[in-house]
Order: sequence, then C-alpha cells, then structure tokens
Amino acid sequence: MDDVDRPGFETSSITDSDLEAGPSLERIESVFAVYERQVEGETLVYYGDPLVQPEQILRELWPVFREDGYDLEVGTRHGEYVLVAEPTSVGIDGIPWTNILLLGLTVVSTLFAGSMWYYIDPFSNPEEIWRAWPFTVAILGVLGVHEMGHYVMSRYHQVDASLPYFIPIPTLIGTMGAVIKMKGHMPNRKALFDIGVAGPLAGLAATVVVTVVGLHLPPVTAPETIVQNAEAQIQLGYPPLLEMLASAFDQPLYRDDPATAVNPVVIGGWVGMFVTFLNLIPVGQLDGGHILRAMAGNTQETIAALVPGALFGLAAYLYYVAGYGINSVLIWGIWGLFTAVLASVGPARPIEDESLDWGRFVLGIVTFGLGMLCFMQVPIVVIQ
Repeated sequence: MDDVDRPGFETSSITDSDLEAGPSLERIESVFAVYERQVEGETLVYYGDPLVQPEQILRELWPVFREDGYDLEVGTRHGEYVLVAEPTSVGIDGIPWTNILLLGLTVVSTLFAGSMWYYIDPFSNPEEIWRAWPFTVAILGVLGVHEMGHYVMSRYHQVDASLPYFIPIPTLIGTMGAVIKMKGHMPNRKALFDIGVAGPLAGLAATVVVTVVGLHLPPVTAPETIVQNAEAQIQLGYPPLLEMLASAFDQPLYRDDPATAVNPVVIGGWVGMFVTFLNLIPVGQLDGGHILRAMAGNTQETIAALVPGALFGLAAYLYYVAGYGINSVLIWGIWGLFTAVLASVGPARPIEDESLDWGRFVLGIVTFGLGMLCFMQVPIVVIQ
C-alpha cells in the first residue's frame, strides 16, 4: 500500500535498521502487518493491517512491547488500524508537587474537622485547631497506608501508578479519602488481585492499630454550653469489628453520659473500617471489583449489576421499614447511584486472563469476610 501523507507527521518506509526503539518488525508482523511507522515524541505509532482479532493482537503483542518498556494500545486513526506504543515509567518522576499540595491541604482540613470532635471551636479559636493532631494522624494514617498498599504492589508488578492523592473537603472528617492513578494495562489476574487486595488489607491493619490506640485514650466530654445549644446530635454506628476490638480490650464504646464520647482517634479507626467496606464493594474499579474480577472472571460483571439494586433496597428498608430519617439513609442511595455508574464502566481487564491460584482465591474470600465485619447498616444517625 502507498504511504499516505498526514498533516504534522513525516512518513517513511520501514526497515529494521530504522527502528531505533521498540521491538523488531519480525516480532510484530505475525499478527499485525506494518506498512508505516511514525514517531511522535517518545510515542511509536504503527499503521498496518490486523491479521487476527484486535483483542488477540493486544494479548500477543502487549508482552512484546512491555519487554522494551512500552505500553500498547490497539485502535484506529484516519480509518486505519494502528498500534500506539507509549513508554512506561514505573516510579516517581521529579517532585510530586500536586501530591504534596493536596496532602498539606488535607492536613489543614482534617485538623479543622478534628477540632470539632474535640469540641474546639475552629472559628473563634483557630489557633487551637493544632490540638486535633491525633485525629489528623489517625485519618491520614489509615488512608495513606491503604493507598500505599496499592502503590507498593503496583511497583512490584511493574504497573505504572502515582503516589496517593489526598482529597481535602469540608466533611465530618475533613477529607473524601485518597486515590492513586494507574496507567496502562493490567498484565494478568495475579497482578490485578495483588494490587486490589493490598490496599484493604494494609489499610485494615493500620485501622486496627489506630482503633486500639484510640480505645485506650481518654474520652472527650462536650462543654455544657454546647450540649444545651446543640440543634442536632450526630451518632456513629459501630461496625462489628470495632465492637469486637472494644470488647477484646475491655474498653467501653457506649457511655451513659450523652455529653461524653470516645476519643476522636477512635473515629479515625471508624473511618478506616468504613473506607475498607466501601472499597470492597465488588463493582467496577473499586478494590472489590478488582479482587472479584481476578477471582471470578467475567462473572464479576453479573454480580456487579446486582449491587446498585441491593444498596437502593437497603436504603428503602431503613427508611420505610426501620424508620430512620432521610439524612441517615441517604448515603446508601448515593452509593447506589455511584455503583451503578461504576458497574456500567466495568472492571479492569487483564491481558493474560488465566484462572487465579487457590491461595489467592482463599485470601480473596477472607478479605471480603473482613470487609463484612466493617459493615454497618446506618453509619451516621442525625438526631434532631
């Protein structure tokens, strides 16, 4: 086929001597007949004719390009099939200023939120919010360890991942959590499982430590003026794991005096448990979606399709049958919508889709079991 001129790119005939980067043509042309190659910065673009189905091209050639340090996509440009190979970079490239800035803002937002758990008015006494530092350490600790579990296993499996991005936002805990970004394809089910399971297990270990420490710290008591002037009272539901830890260490969670509450560090443990449960919901790109996709293959999508209905049903039961207020059950309606979107997008799809070994399969079942110990029907109750 004749070369086709395209604006902005130089075209040339292809010989192996011209290929200074990327695998040799002999390794490509068994499944993709190349008739033109372009270099766009560090990206390699191959135009050609597929000799097999596109899915098989990716399965056959992705490991070949990965050996040479590239991630591969199969697509079309200008109506022609192309292979697009972008260089991979596993690790930190320069100073992660965005991550540092978001971490700093999250420290401030969690100090602000934590001060209210210590009954410090952050508006009239802003210089006192530093006293909420144990709460901030607890929150950032459980969230940071969770995300670093993903990051470490991503590095182990040579999957490009960013450092955690913390999300500062004015909520009861001062943050919406943390995330990492992963680029490129997942090599196999083992990598998908290991990366997915590492976050919840690492985060849960940190959560247990934070909770035990918090249970042994003194409770906090609200000043009488706050109790008298409060228009609403917020109560947290406790998951089974938190109650089990309190019982094991003989530390009370419930007190007769409504003005006395557990130490705010325990709230950090509560956050870790709630985050663990939410992340283990088996849909889309959530940790539970990764784990179940690695364990069950394409059956995961069938299971994920049932999750939004289950969450909507839980919200309806709590509102219409159990009699909880809308503020207490709204969270499950929101997560019903969120999981519906995630389920429609679908899970990550590994290149090599072979069955998982039994050791990992059992670990997956145990992980989901631990997640259920972090479940609470009503996480937050607002009493007017």
